[in-house]
Amino acid sequence: MSALIAQMPINASRFKVAIIGDGGVGKTTFVNRHRTGEFEKKYVATMGVEVNPLPFATNQGNLVFNIWDCAGQEFYQGLGSGYYVGCQGAIIMFDVTSRVSYKGISKWYDQIRKVCPNIPIVLCGSKVDCKDRKVTPQEIQFHRKNGLEYYDISAKSNYNFEKPFLSLARQMTQCPTLNFIEFPAVLPPEVQVSAEQIAQWESERQ
Repeated sequence: MSALIAQMPINASRFKVAIIGDGGVGKTTFVNRHRTGEFEKKYVATMGVEVNPLPFATNQGNLVFNIWDCAGQEFYQGLGSGYYVGCQGAIIMFDVTSRVSYKGISKWYDQIRKVCPNIPIVLCGSKVDCKDRKVTPQEIQFHRKNGLEYYDISAKSNYNFEKPFLSLARQMTQCPTLNFIEFPAVLPPEVQVSAEQIAQWESERQ
């Protein structure tokens, strides 16, 4: 689980992080799972950008990620480069039930690399709890070709939902031993995932 803490920490290191990807892949739901502990059941498209601070307590001190949740709809995509200025990390997200969203990640990657050529980027495949998965683990190769960390995630089941932020925190602080030490009151998962299912997902990514 994530290390979201109740109060905004004083004297915390702050980082600007963009979360990008096609519309409807689950970016805002993922952020809100960290921010409020809740799972958003109703899809509401982000208009332009939403900025939310996410505080984390770590064994190396307090961090705050100022999350720039950027709209994925085509109408807003031209605004993206302005939002990326000053970013110190990014998450690119696609939906494993949508081949179109996976094909779109190269566009998002190229956009943010033009503005922020050297920042750490983590790739996430959302909605892995869904039974109608279209993008198989074997097909997910973009991260290998571009030297990125990759995580399957599921906001409904809380699966891996802290790992993208932990990976970014370690890379941005250049501290591989950094760990989160406080945890939020997250609501129970919407779906239960068995240990056997998790083991299968992880073996398929090998």
